[in-house]
Amino acid sequence: MHALQYELTLPADYDTEIIRTRVSRRGHLLDDWPGLGLKAYLLRERGVHGSPVNQYAPFYLWNAVDGMNAFLWGGGFQRLSDDFGRPRARQWTGLAYEEGVAAGAPARFAVRRRRPVPDAAVLAEAVQEAVDEAGRLARQEGAVLAAAAVDTSRWETVHFSLWEHPEGREDREHGTPKAEGDVFQVLHLSAPERAALPRGRQW
Repeated sequence: MHALQYELTLPADYDTEIIRTRVSRRGHLLDDWPGLGLKAYLLRERGVHGSPVNQYAPFYLWNAVDGMNAFLWGGGFQRLSDDFGRPRARQWTGLAYEEGVAAGAPARFAVRRRRPVPDAAVLAEAVQEAVDEAGRLARQEGAVLAAAAVDTSRWETVHFSLWEHPEGREDREHGTPKAEGDVFQVLHLSAPERAALPRGRQW
């Protein structure tokens, strides 16, 4: 599994309906893309769920690198670059993937958290903690799925989870967060090979 994300940070007064319309018209184009586990079309809006910015930031989980390359070097990514300028596309190597307890529910919100791996950390322990966290998130009420990955060029882990409602981030009884990080609305989910994403720890 391979994770990919790029971010388009938009002006504070940007009409985010432009992004919603774009996704409604083009989101289906990746619904059967070979090698794609899933693509979550994500949007943050300034002042909503604590976001300081307007941002369009799709997140991908790939089953096959050649599928990812076909997207990056083919028409899909080029069209976005033509319209908005070419964004930096971050990549992470997959550590774990789990279907959530609400796997059959529609994904309406996503939470992403990036964390540095401390220089003094034992790598085996650091990545196992990331794997364990993905499993914990997947077991929470409202969780559709959870994944963990690592960028070895920056020594940074990323946790990505999808939820059926924004309250999935919070334990209503105890007021504790279930998933910490940046909160996004899911505008569309293309998941042609979600069932083929390898479950559990990936080494």
